[in-house]
Amino acid sequence: MKIISMDVMSTGVIAYYVLVASRDGLFTPIVANANNGTYSDPVPQAVILTGIVIGFSIQCLMLVGVMKLARDNPTLESSEIEKSNTP
Repeated sequence: MKIISMDVMSTGVIAYYVLVASRDGLFTPIVANANNGTYSDPVPQAVILTGIVIGFSIQCLMLVGVMKLARDNPTLESSEIEKSNTP
């Protein structure tokens, strides 16, 4: 559940940045027939793409950690796992 909640939060942040970046009247820098129009900044798009990749890799890392915990502890209770791993 913690991994899913982290993924939902990451998706929410990315959706918020997409909502903020999508303003009316801006052209993409690829359009060639707009001479002196206002262009949207491509840097936030690159940052969001990087954020998606980093979020995916963190989610994979967390899933590997859960797989190792599940192999060592056959319970779903996090308090029991903490008790068994406390020195």
